[in-house]
Amino acid sequence: MLWPFNHFRKPRLAPAGTIEAIYGMIVTQAREPIFYRELGVPDTVNGRFDLLLLHLWLLLRRLRTVQGGAGLSQALFDRFCEDMDDNLREMGVGDQTVPKRMRAFGEAFYGRVQAYDQAIDKGTEALAQAICKNILNGAGMDHAQRLAVYAEAANADLARTGDPALLLGSFKFPAQLREGETS
Repeated sequence: MLWPFNHFRKPRLAPAGTIEAIYGMIVTQAREPIFYRELGVPDTVNGRFDLLLLHLWLLLRRLRTVQGGAGLSQALFDRFCEDMDDNLREMGVGDQTVPKRMRAFGEAFYGRVQAYDQAIDKGTEALAQAICKNILNGAGMDHAQRLAVYAEAANADLARTGDPALLLGSFKFPAQLREGETS
């Protein structure tokens, strides 16, 4: 039976399964052990959060250029917020504290997006500095440079990915730097 008020609801631009699949790819890529073992990302809640934001930013940056990408971008951001809310509650954060923490997540997201957007257009060194500050807590510029090279390669790979593949979640993040590899 069709619900009579469905025509008042905005149509979903991407099926929920596509959003889950894409968000799952972002989370999976951000959890790759090499980032923590070889590239100095702290294996902490904050380190994982920062790497998740880096990968989410890379994809949202690419989706800005895709017709129909704004809706998918919003759905992915909403899924990210839902995930952060769920994680806070699983960690035992109280109902009254969750909105404050979510606001902090939002500020972190928008601050990093702005920093990374400005930096990537200036080159590897500027991106490495932004990554060093935001992911590596200001230490480990050599690791930051390798992460910047990875981010630029991921950005280039996503730029070569066709729009339909992006919208359908039929793409993969590029292979990260392999263990022991230097750039």
